[in-house]
Amino acid sequence: MTLPQETIRRKRDGLALTEAEIASFIAGIADESVTEGQAASFAMAVFFRGLTLPERVALTRAMTDSGAVLAWDLPGPVLDKHSTGGIGDTVSLALAPMVAACGGYVPMISGRGLGHTGGTLDKLASIPGYDVAPGLERFQAVTRSVGCAIIGQTGDLAPADGRLYAIRDVTGTVESLDLITASILSKKLAAGLGGLVMDVKVGSGAFMAERDAARALAGSIVTVANGAGLPTRALITDMDAPLASAAGNAVEVAYAIDYLTGRRREPRFHAVTLALGAEMLVLGDLCADAGEAAARLEDALASGRAAEIFARMVAKLGGPADLLERPERHLPRAPIVREVRAGGVVAGVATREIGLAVIGLGGGRTRPGDGIDPAVGFTDLARPGTADGLLGIVHARDAAAADAAEAALRAAYRLGAAPSAGPAVLERVG
Repeated sequence: MTLPQETIRRKRDGLALTEAEIASFIAGIADESVTEGQAASFAMAVFFRGLTLPERVALTRAMTDSGAVLAWDLPGPVLDKHSTGGIGDTVSLALAPMVAACGGYVPMISGRGLGHTGGTLDKLASIPGYDVAPGLERFQAVTRSVGCAIIGQTGDLAPADGRLYAIRDVTGTVESLDLITASILSKKLAAGLGGLVMDVKVGSGAFMAERDAARALAGSIVTVANGAGLPTRALITDMDAPLASAAGNAVEVAYAIDYLTGRRREPRFHAVTLALGAEMLVLGDLCADAGEAAARLEDALASGRAAEIFARMVAKLGGPADLLERPERHLPRAPIVREVRAGGVVAGVATREIGLAVIGLGGGRTRPGDGIDPAVGFTDLARPGTADGLLGIVHARDAAAADAAEAALRAAYRLGAAPSAGPAVLERVG
């Protein structure tokens, strides 16, 4: 065993750590023989000094091995997608059943909201009865029988990551590229995946506001994942405006249901979903190329198979069996619904501010243990180039909250000349 303080000192002084030193320190985080102060000091040393590629791989493997690692015996490839987070990023709810309808198996471990971004887990928790934290046996059984299951991280999977992340969250070290890489990949490796596609967001609503930073993160995740034995690709996608026109929890579930059932399919959301799904199907050897994969995904939507799989997943995890047919009966709704209008053409969006406004409505957390209001948020959010006067619709618990959200929404939009529309998918890495 290496003394924790010696590992911290070596990294503080800019020295490369051995695989054994990293493994010993991470084992101490998992069994709590390493104190919170020592873990915080380690995170800060990594934040300032950085890790070499072998160190990143060793950290990722050690965090993966701190808990259970799932093994699958399935007739198709085990695939997943992970997003670095944004506003209106409801892709996971649609994509998992779409890929399952094409022969993949998607055991998706998702997180709660982080900072200004929404969390897939919070969205699913707005569905009455849906169990976001089942045991591993039930998680595996649902994945096997339905084709996909979306749940939260359990204490059995990568527990060292759970403890280290909570410490990073309160010590100003969340943005470390090395620690982000290990945190994401340790959970995915513990899930026993055969392939992973990353959606790295960039823009005003993303953690990475600049393209170079997003490219560096995508490259790090792809390189480390492949070095750890997990075939991985990444797409860099635009987050200079909300991806879906809904931002919140229940409102985003309703949006995903509309998308799966064909009631509404917005072009940019559809483009990103198809691109990520196509990468997954090609990575899993279910299709020869992206064109064939996109066509299969379109057919999964048009035939209703993807919607049916989503409905079965919800029911198997405790939600209502008729959610797709009667979402208005089951999803919570806010008592105040208010349109926000302004004359002119939308020239730009401060997307991060919309995410913060959702938190202000009660749809996110300001402290880790806070509860959230699943009903609040925004729908019909305008995109750059919109000229019909509607900026969005506020869903609020009371008039004061609606007033504050309306003011925030108006401040987030810049009116002016119509911008030229750029692509939703900006780059492919790996």
